[in-house]
Amino acid sequence: MNWVSSPHRLVAVTLMAVLAFAWASADQADAKAARQRAAQTQQKRPIHGSDYKPPYAAIVVDDKSGQVLHELYADEPRHPASLTKIMTLYLLFEQLEAGKLKLDTPLPISSVAAIQRPTKLGLKPNQTLKVEDAIMGLVTKSANDAAVVVAEGIAGSEAEFAVLMTRKAKALGMASTLYVNASGLPAEEQITTARDQAILGRAIQTRFPNYYRYFATPSFRYRGIEMRNHNGLLGNVKGVDGIKTGYTEASGYNLVSSVWRNERHIVAVVLGGTSNSQRDARMRQLIEEFIMQASTQRTAPMIMEAVEAGNAE
Repeated sequence: MNWVSSPHRLVAVTLMAVLAFAWASADQADAKAARQRAAQTQQKRPIHGSDYKPPYAAIVVDDKSGQVLHELYADEPRHPASLTKIMTLYLLFEQLEAGKLKLDTPLPISSVAAIQRPTKLGLKPNQTLKVEDAIMGLVTKSANDAAVVVAEGIAGSEAEFAVLMTRKAKALGMASTLYVNASGLPAEEQITTARDQAILGRAIQTRFPNYYRYFATPSFRYRGIEMRNHNGLLGNVKGVDGIKTGYTEASGYNLVSSVWRNERHIVAVVLGGTSNSQRDARMRQLIEEFIMQASTQRTAPMIMEAVEAGNAE
């Protein structure tokens, strides 16, 4: 009996050994693939240590002549951070202008919107947020939850809204800008340039002068909480009427400013500031240095959206 069963035991042991080797090889292959994916992800993810300095870029544009008065690294890719919300508001203003939404329209608050971090209004799921409160929350508090509420209210999802944002950017001539979310929260693929942000800063006020005034709002009270505008130049630098600040670790401290003085109008952009105060100080320098070089007469056409061939009548 032992003699008969021995060959079977030998076959079984050999088969188990082969299977064990195959399983081990498969595990090693899976582990190798996982390491490769992790390595690729790590290569794409910026490493921000204590000595990290976000790259700087700046531009100053004379809105009336279209002339660039100053630029430095203006076409280099940068992360927009909450400057993203300028485009979010552009698309929201478009809906208001078309009559598809009204200032008192209640927008539903989803659980996705409610869990956004870290700057937020503290919205609760299954409630609503009026369009005007969303606007005020975006321009003052730079509320990320309000940004998602707007995105979902217009496009159904933030991902679909980002597609609309990027499409609008291209139509405005912002050739180097790609949006993947409505708030500006960290996303490696979400990039822009100082030149593109100047285009947007000029376009939003010429297209929506009645709604653009919201960017000058000094503070906003929501559910008993007072929220001051993050733009420290408002009320402190002559002629500044907006528009938006932004910050993430990857972007540094960003600012788009619009300034009117003595019939002159400039839009200036600073990206990659090292602090709020340093960024604001640099913006002040640019404003004072170049505002008097701007034209008092309009010689350049307003920025207009390009009409897609498929939408032409």
